[in-house]
Amino acid sequence: MTSYQSELGGRESVAEELAESQRSISIAEFFEKNKHMLGFDSGARGLVTAVKEAVDNALDATEEAGILPDLYIEITEEGDYYRLVVEDNGPGITKEQIPKVFGKLLYGSRFHVREQKRGQQGIGISAAVLYSQLTSGKPAMITSRTERDAAAEYFELIIDTDTNEPEISVETTTTWERPHGTRIELEMEANMRARQQLHDYIKHTAVVNPHARIEFKEPREQLKFERVTDQLPAETEEIRPHPHGVELGSLIKMLGETDSYSISGFLQAEFTRVGQKTAASVTDAFRDRHFGRELSWQPLHAQRHAREGEQETGREGVSEKTNGALVVEELDIETVVTDAVANKSADATATFATRVAEAVTERDRIAHHELIEIVAETGEQMKADSGVTFGKTVQKNTVVAVWDTITENCAADLAQLIDDATTSRKGMAAIEGMARRITTKLDTVERHRITREMLSEYVNRAAEQTKERDGETFGETAQNNVTEAIWSTCRTVPDDPPAVRKVSTDRDIASELLEAMRETDILAPPTDCLAPITNELVEEGLRKEFDADFYAAATRDAEVHGGDPFIVEAGIAYGGELSADGRIDMLRFANRVPLVYQRGACATSDVIQEINWRNYGLDQPGGTGMPNGPAVVMMHVASTNVPFTSESKDAIANVPAIENEIELALREAARDLKRYLKKRRSLERRQRKRNVIADILPAMADKLTEMTDRDPLAVEDSLARIMNNVLIERTVENGGVRLAVTNHSDRVADLNLTDIVSVDPGDVEGATVVEMDGEWFVKWAPSVGSGEEAALLYDVNGDASFDISVEGIEAEKLSLNA
Repeated sequence: MTSYQSELGGRESVAEELAESQRSISIAEFFEKNKHMLGFDSGARGLVTAVKEAVDNALDATEEAGILPDLYIEITEEGDYYRLVVEDNGPGITKEQIPKVFGKLLYGSRFHVREQKRGQQGIGISAAVLYSQLTSGKPAMITSRTERDAAAEYFELIIDTDTNEPEISVETTTTWERPHGTRIELEMEANMRARQQLHDYIKHTAVVNPHARIEFKEPREQLKFERVTDQLPAETEEIRPHPHGVELGSLIKMLGETDSYSISGFLQAEFTRVGQKTAASVTDAFRDRHFGRELSWQPLHAQRHAREGEQETGREGVSEKTNGALVVEELDIETVVTDAVANKSADATATFATRVAEAVTERDRIAHHELIEIVAETGEQMKADSGVTFGKTVQKNTVVAVWDTITENCAADLAQLIDDATTSRKGMAAIEGMARRITTKLDTVERHRITREMLSEYVNRAAEQTKERDGETFGETAQNNVTEAIWSTCRTVPDDPPAVRKVSTDRDIASELLEAMRETDILAPPTDCLAPITNELVEEGLRKEFDADFYAAATRDAEVHGGDPFIVEAGIAYGGELSADGRIDMLRFANRVPLVYQRGACATSDVIQEINWRNYGLDQPGGTGMPNGPAVVMMHVASTNVPFTSESKDAIANVPAIENEIELALREAARDLKRYLKKRRSLERRQRKRNVIADILPAMADKLTEMTDRDPLAVEDSLARIMNNVLIERTVENGGVRLAVTNHSDRVADLNLTDIVSVDPGDVEGATVVEMDGEWFVKWAPSVGSGEEAALLYDVNGDASFDISVEGIEAEKLSLNA
């Protein structure tokens, strides 16, 4: 039989063996075996992710330097591998930083910065280098030149996965035609099965970065996306963390690292939106949690005295006198103080007692520390006025005597608070019983100083006892109301809060400070750390890449999640050349970066599918799910910390605050779409009506002319009147041209009218004349009221041909006879 000692010895040897096998791993080694977490889980997706990471870095670098981005992306086949080249015109990277930026994971300048950037973690481009070396065994080739350098720096490197450090095989200088910028070349095992996702990523990047010029080459196709604006995104400013977003561990770390001594100084120095007033509010809330508050009591007790007379039934059968008077009985504070003072002259004692009594009875309520202040201040006044000293012993005795007197009948005070906080169905006997039971617990507490949790416990326990003994039920709502009523009379104590160093070493106290920060109303973080695309550029980006009939955009005001500000933007393109078959095209973006994968796991997809798009004119079988129709819907979330579902940053997490803003932005843009579609349907009906009338009216006019033997009728004029259109008619007589604009509609017509003439009209009064390629463009901008007519006149010398163009009015509402 195996002995216990031998078993124990065996266990010890196993433990030693296990201990010898334990070792730490580097972040590079971890991702070497878990590259799928970063989006490199297949050759197809790995290529897309590598392009994405390099392009994100290039855009961030150029924008930070105030340079309009000019990007070149090339993918070529190299035998069994693909070579990726991404080149930018950014500021370049210094020689010392190149190996670390590309050859060290979790190395970057943005992780600790609360500011909107595409990259945050310092993983992306180095992860692409790691994937390249793992699949091809070849180093990354980096060329970079700063503006001040005569030559470019060239490196070939890989990542040492054991140490997460760059391993450089080539380091030299080289010539490069770019005056500044960075170029990275990676060779990797990949394929083009995700060609569509790759093209989508490039195209969508151009949509939300209309200030960028992007050239893209791949084995089958070459694409160019020109910039349509020279307006760079707004510059962002770094902000400090917001008190509502910090977590306990982070708070403790900040407390340990700050140079501030006091809590107030710490709050103002380390957080955004915290000034002196806000810091004071947080500090008071911290005191309430750490020290508790002191209950305050009425120095005058109201008591009912019955007079002889008729009676009526009051609360739950309690008899009251209708003529009963509410008599206020003033406490004899002077006598109490006089009795508490010893070894002082009668005159000085009387003066001291009178002053204390007046100061106490002037207040509606008074707490223990307030009584101490009153007595101390009165003592100082007596010394200044009469030279008589009322020292600490006298003051202490006075406070004890007065406090005992004030709190002698505090149950009556509590009963009044409970009475006011509960419904009239509660009996007075039960209310007084509950008040006595709470008072019994308070009598065990020094100075009546309690936390809210203690008070809630006392109230709940008193409610249970009242139900057991008096048969009266105080439910949860009543208990909460009573607790709130009593707590509202409590006073925040003046004690100095613990110093920062003490708070940093005590988790419980730090937790109290954190709760105080979270419960204090504090302004939302500033938004100059964000750079939204803006309504105008969202529309411009959509117009640039999608040929549609209608565009709309909505940019919401900033909101806060977890202490980080964020802005949601939405855009819609509809009709035109967009495909009407199947579902809409959905574009998702975070900090101007397209999200290509994990559409089904993204909050934006969930929100879009929950909206009833049929209300906005799109087809949606069943009323839920992705709508159908010729539309593109884009969503952009800009934040200092976008909550992604994973390290690969492919989908936005389902955060209620962000989902709510996504829905509001979508609905705002969709309302514009609804108005457009409603108007279009109205115009289509109008056009059909016009076509019918236009078919019938000429025949009727001809028949009428034949029957009456009169001149032919002006059909266009009649049609315009029937349709309530704006009619424009031209007459030319003896070289004079007259354009008559008659408004038959019920609203003012503001038009931009251009007459294209084949001969020089000379100067035209009230018009602008522009000559181009042997034609003259005569431009007016008339405003014609309902039922009014305007005449636009000019002269031509000789025969001329005319072509008129009218803007500012739908074609369906315009009749032309020109």
